[in-house]
Amino acid sequence: MNKEMKTENLSENHQLAMDTLDLKPTKGIGSADIHMMDHQHIERLAGVEPGAYVKNPDEVYLGMQHAVGTCFIDQFLPRNPLSMGGAGYESDSDRKDTATTGAKEIILDGMVIDSPEAVAEHLEKYRFPKIRKKIAEFDEDAEVAKLIAHERNIQKKFGPSILKAPYGMVIFPVLRNYDYGYENYFMAYMLYPELMEKDFSIRADFGVVKNRAIARAYIEGNLPRFYRLDYDMADSRSMLIDIKTLDKLWFPHFVRSIEPLQKAGIKLIWHCDGNLMEMVPRLLDVGLCGFQGFQYECGMDYEKICKMKTKDGDDLIIMGGVSVTTTLPHGTPDDVRKEMKWLVDNGPKTGLFLSNSSSIAPGVPWENIEAFVEGLKYYREHGRG
Repeated sequence: MNKEMKTENLSENHQLAMDTLDLKPTKGIGSADIHMMDHQHIERLAGVEPGAYVKNPDEVYLGMQHAVGTCFIDQFLPRNPLSMGGAGYESDSDRKDTATTGAKEIILDGMVIDSPEAVAEHLEKYRFPKIRKKIAEFDEDAEVAKLIAHERNIQKKFGPSILKAPYGMVIFPVLRNYDYGYENYFMAYMLYPELMEKDFSIRADFGVVKNRAIARAYIEGNLPRFYRLDYDMADSRSMLIDIKTLDKLWFPHFVRSIEPLQKAGIKLIWHCDGNLMEMVPRLLDVGLCGFQGFQYECGMDYEKICKMKTKDGDDLIIMGGVSVTTTLPHGTPDDVRKEMKWLVDNGPKTGLFLSNSSSIAPGVPWENIEAFVEGLKYYREHGRG
């Protein structure tokens, strides 16, 4: 967090979020990133008439956030629920299948990706030149101004009761399965490790350039020194690829890409879908400060993780979420209360936010939503007491 940020005229919720990110002892436990997808629940919580969300999604969604007492948001998704109806996705007519969602054929830049060799060829012919061009044409001053304006705009929209942190801008090396599909990409990963490292390296080159600008924006724009890195590296069983290859090919370039942010004192945490336990200690070793998005049912050991410390020996920043795949949709209100108590009892003594483990999809019983919101209010006001 930026120690110079003025604290006068801030609401209790906003101050609670700032103090939590700064690992200060707090009376209450803040709530963060409450993402609701069911239109009826959004409208009911916001206190508006049925149908109001579709007519005015930004205002109603933000009204819901204020009504449930959200203290902190980095990823603001007011229009995401427009893609769903009361039973989830109601029609596939407007949805485009992608490399990982059922596309019969993957075509990029006019090239059919139907083999690991095609992946390798496309990287060399198209991806690498595009990234090098971005690096050459990057305008740091313009990027800094754009990022500061964007964040100030959203914070102004939120008002003084919710703290907004940046999201969705940091560049670091990623796997390419979303571009090329699982089968062909991971075959290429095994067959052409030198090419894969080259991809990570070039992506990190751009990351250094872009993230240097982002670090400047944090400092010059007086933004909260926090960022959540977000990329799925695991499925429900384990890591998508052998961790030892990541140690050799990926981690050195990942560390290099985030260095400008770490030098600026920005606290980085990781969003963890799936079973990411193998990666947790490695992420802490390279200087990350916490985690969000636990899938306990997949093997993410919340209690064990919350006992860990940062590289500097501090408590972790933890966004402990009630499960959106088990407890909220299939449990009872009492199950929701028990899970929230478990999150609090086993969370770190400082740096803990309460949330949902991911977006709350349609189909969750209203009484469970009610218990969840009541729990957020209770712990926000009473903390562990």
